[in-house]
Amino acid sequence: MDFQLLILLFVLVLGYFAYVFWPQKRIAAPVEKTRLDYLRERKDVIYDNLRDLNFEFRAGKYPADDYARQRESLEAEAARVVAEIESLGG
Repeated sequence: MDFQLLILLFVLVLGYFAYVFWPQKRIAAPVEKTRLDYLRERKDVIYDNLRDLNFEFRAGKYPADDYARQRESLEAEAARVVAEIESLGG
């Protein structure tokens, strides 16, 4: 290989590593989540889980008694979360 090409490749690799691993000067401050934010996210997750559970039951992946038990548990948790959201004024 030509010596100039080797130097060029070394400079390019060095530039690549500097670009990737150079520390950022502006680091975003972490976002503080309130209890209400957490509860809203939890409610969304529970509703997604209920939707997935219904889909999998219709696809035949769950026996009826397991489905009923899981659904009851998720609905009870959703009710607790929604009640707490309402008590916080959300």
